[in-house]
Amino acid sequence: MPKVKVDGVELDVPQGATVLQACELAGKEIPRFCYHERLTIAGNCRMCLVEVKPGPPKPQASCALPVAEGQEIFTTTETVKKAREGVMEFLLINHPLDCPICDQGGECDLQDQAIAYGRGHSRFHENKRAVTEKYMGPVVKTIMTRCIQCTRCVRFAEEVAGVEEIGMINRGENAEITSYLEGAVTSELSGNVVDLCPVGALVSKPYSFEARPWELRKVPGIDVMDAVGTNIRIDHRFREVMRVLPRINDDVNEEWAHDKTRHAVDGLLRNRLDRPWVRREGTLQPASWEEAFAAIAGRLRGAAGDEIAALAGDLQDLESLYAAKALLNGLGSSLLEARVDGATYDVSHPRAYRFNATIAGIETAPAVLLVGTNPRWEAPLVNTRLRKVVKAGGRIFRIGPPVDLTYPVTELGADLSILADLPQDVRDAFDGKEDAAVIVGMGALQLAGAYPAARAAAAALGATFNLLHTAASRVGALDLGFSTDGGIEAIRARAGSLKALFLLGVDEIDTSAFADTFTVYVGTHGDRGVRHADVILPAAAYTEKHGTYVNMEGRVQASELAVHPPGEAREDWTIFRALSDVVGKPLPFDDLAQVRAALAADHPHLAALGLAELDPLPAFKGKAPKAKGEIVYPIGDFYLTNPIARSSPTLQRCSAEILHGRTFQEAAE
Repeated sequence: MPKVKVDGVELDVPQGATVLQACELAGKEIPRFCYHERLTIAGNCRMCLVEVKPGPPKPQASCALPVAEGQEIFTTTETVKKAREGVMEFLLINHPLDCPICDQGGECDLQDQAIAYGRGHSRFHENKRAVTEKYMGPVVKTIMTRCIQCTRCVRFAEEVAGVEEIGMINRGENAEITSYLEGAVTSELSGNVVDLCPVGALVSKPYSFEARPWELRKVPGIDVMDAVGTNIRIDHRFREVMRVLPRINDDVNEEWAHDKTRHAVDGLLRNRLDRPWVRREGTLQPASWEEAFAAIAGRLRGAAGDEIAALAGDLQDLESLYAAKALLNGLGSSLLEARVDGATYDVSHPRAYRFNATIAGIETAPAVLLVGTNPRWEAPLVNTRLRKVVKAGGRIFRIGPPVDLTYPVTELGADLSILADLPQDVRDAFDGKEDAAVIVGMGALQLAGAYPAARAAAAALGATFNLLHTAASRVGALDLGFSTDGGIEAIRARAGSLKALFLLGVDEIDTSAFADTFTVYVGTHGDRGVRHADVILPAAAYTEKHGTYVNMEGRVQASELAVHPPGEAREDWTIFRALSDVVGKPLPFDDLAQVRAALAADHPHLAALGLAELDPLPAFKGKAPKAKGEIVYPIGDFYLTNPIARSSPTLQRCSAEILHGRTFQEAAE
């Protein structure tokens, strides 16, 4: 490790580190605009100037200069200060005085650095240049006169998103950042360029002119738009969530979030259920909680055991699932199911349905076989990790219909029968390689025999076995035992004998088979799940409750309450607790702490946050049945996968414009 001095302090730095990284290791704050830890080095803003000896007698850009043994680095000299002030003066030549109306105000890197290095006056008197606005789609608003050409957005689009649709045209004073043919950026990760932009050139279009950062309360939460468990920050003002931003977690989402995570929030106040409803004489009518509970208790009277069933939807937290299971068990029922999409797989061991390679660990895999999954839509932040596999020289193979994953993939075909006789090319790529992985999606698991066939293939290849889930609640529900032999089809087959069915936010399946069954819907939106409901109980969304979630790799994470539910809606677990008293089966907890204590006592591996240590997955034994059938991916529209997203005007427009080619006219500002 090279030994260097930073402002007289000697330290060892890793081989290959830059001078800027060495300064940060020494605790020095170096201003920068173009440099970003997760992007390649551009070295074009020149704000990170330092003096280095030995070297030329002038300040150098620390972000692009590698450290060398014996270097002396100076970050606070008068020469460095003057050089940085000069760079700032150049950056402000054409930058407009937009701070009073700029959405970046209060969290702008240029503002912050101007305080430290701005002169307070300019020696330039020429007219400022103006740049026409560019169109980048429904989620990114551009004010390109503010742009300082740091190229962070360009590098993100190329390196992380894998969609090369943003670039720089012209040269010198005429240089401009624009999207390809000034069209909408089609990446599902495009909203990240707003966070990356160090000025107000790229801002969030739905959030534009809505609030200032100092007006917002910031609450840590967990995203439920997919099963990755993205760590988010919920910014709210009064009783409205204004925006959602990612929090840094290198093990899960790094510092990215996809557009559905960011922009589903405007669906939280639309189409909401804010009071109970009871069906009377064939018509749903408003009711009080007492009337709704009385209607349920009346229909449960005389129902015994497995004449009652419950299905869990995609967005549920552990507490609500645990309370629902406790209530149904108290009523004598074991008919519980979370795999409502019809996917069938082994639930006898926790690792049998987990993403065992871990989200961060998959990027070191030398070879990956994708079976019936489109990670770009099912888990975009897993897809960014798979891009790193290819960039590191690994190979990715796929069994499933061809779709653009933003990196090269070797296509094997779309029929599941290929699993039983993999090409030699695949076997050679996996042969003797540690950390190689087989990733199986819900699209494959809709087909009979797919799960054992995939387990057998992973065992034959010597690879880790991973399920890529699409539902945020799925792994946690299965950990709690929310499953039935035969899955959702077994419950459908018993529809004629069921006297009551509870739907916990189930909105993604056809419930017509239960049209004649007394149905209680507990959820947030008046979406597909309420069509055949006899009683509707309004529940809290993920931003409106304290909840615990388990992501696809089995990581336990907690989300906090940001805003209170609208109207008479209540947190899900409190609904089941109150109902248990009415039906004469009171649950043994009265507050959140007691719920979590009971849950931890019954399921110790869910007691602590983080990735639980579990026994290894037992080796696959026996001969797998030969599975066959054409694979169909489970997600047909990335932007509209749940009731919150379907209620979001922003995501509705993203779907219409980016996926379906509809054009929109916008008024000039």
